[in-house]
Amino acid sequence: MILLSCCYVLLASSSRRSGMSKIDDTTQNRRVTWEGCSVLLEINDGDRVVFARLSPGSTLKVGRKICSLRPLIGCPFGSVFQLENGKDGPYLSCVKPEEVTYSQEKEDTTAEDIVKDNREIVDNNTAQSLNGEDIDAMRRQGATGNEIVEALIANSTTFEKKTAFSQEKYRLRKQKKYAPRVLLRRPFARSICEAYFKKYPFKIGSLRFDSLALLLSLANVTAYSDILVIDMVGGLLTGAVAERLGGTGYICNAYMGVTPYPMDIVRIFNFSDEMCKRIVQCSTRDLFADEKSTCAQVLDQPIEASEPTTMEKENIPSSELLVHLVTMDVEVVAGTNGVPKDIADESSNHVSKKSKSVKAGSKASEEMINSWKERGFSSLLIAAPEQDAWPILQELLPLLSYSAPFAIYHQFLQPLATCMHHLHTQKVAVNLQILEPWLREYQVLPSRTHPCMQMSAFGGYILSGTRVCPDESSVI
Repeated sequence: MILLSCCYVLLASSSRRSGMSKIDDTTQNRRVTWEGCSVLLEINDGDRVVFARLSPGSTLKVGRKICSLRPLIGCPFGSVFQLENGKDGPYLSCVKPEEVTYSQEKEDTTAEDIVKDNREIVDNNTAQSLNGEDIDAMRRQGATGNEIVEALIANSTTFEKKTAFSQEKYRLRKQKKYAPRVLLRRPFARSICEAYFKKYPFKIGSLRFDSLALLLSLANVTAYSDILVIDMVGGLLTGAVAERLGGTGYICNAYMGVTPYPMDIVRIFNFSDEMCKRIVQCSTRDLFADEKSTCAQVLDQPIEASEPTTMEKENIPSSELLVHLVTMDVEVVAGTNGVPKDIADESSNHVSKKSKSVKAGSKASEEMINSWKERGFSSLLIAAPEQDAWPILQELLPLLSYSAPFAIYHQFLQPLATCMHHLHTQKVAVNLQILEPWLREYQVLPSRTHPCMQMSAFGGYILSGTRVCPDESSVI
């Protein structure tokens, strides 16, 4: 009996280990980077932002220096790296957590610090005794960036006369110049939306991250839901919905006509194979039985007689997004020849064979389409900033289940107002409302907490409602 029980325990433990190994193989540790994953790099506290695909041969250009991204592989997200000069050239060295902040705020403030101000300081370029030649000599001797910053502070005649806040600003300004730092961030819905909204908001229809969160909330995007999405913002909305579902339910990225909309941003999310399988694409003509789609006239796209038969034709990215990715503020140099490439090319060239996985956006099967025709979708999300909202909603609203919510984002108010008027007149939806998100960031620091001087004044508009069974006289 003892022998049998021991064997049972060993088998159970081995099965648990095998199960854990299977889980580890299918779901990687999302807190640590791996070869082939996408990352978001913030240089000097977000002054410059870039998306990159990690590989041993990928490089990053910071200012006039080019360094390898190999040290970033295997590091946890949130790590801070500092650009240093070595024998083989510049490289990124990991900064310890206790060294991330240069100075801690003093809890006990003396009376001298309160009285001190900057009125007596005159900026005439004579306060600093070190010149450019001295700094170059220190670099040739192997001085680090922090040592150069400390030398500049020691040779400044006005540093001690400044307030504590001014001293901290002086440190940060010199650190950004002589010891730039890179923050390794995990790309998720908010960080990706912030990066695009900061540099090129028109690429995503001025969809701010708070508007994106409100859009998902009003559409009741929850686990085990079947979501119908019209995504004309490069795949940002599709990726945010997939992230919210967490590998449950399905996302039908519908498109009008014969050409699917680009989903390049979805590849930045680092989704697993299981999550990618749950993102499918389908034409609106396939979702209707014996009905011709009228959205081709809405979008002024000609309908061809035959559809593409290969997935390569369905997943051709738009040239506009590729141009956007290559014109990010920080230049990523991929490969050993030092030729700049866009993120799409870089990801395809440097991802190893092990990291190649299922591509999101496969064609929906007939079983799934028939199931959606019978049961309907649980939510509808539309983000078409350059199209009229009412014809699209008029086409897709019958695909929703009764009592299912829908949410529409648009950067202008009038299309949503027209859409709301038609819905109210035909009595096919209730709880209709148009919201305008408002966001203001605050600086939270000891003795200087206040609203930020610059803020985003516009975040678009959102129309939300719930579909109901129309009257016999009302036809949508």
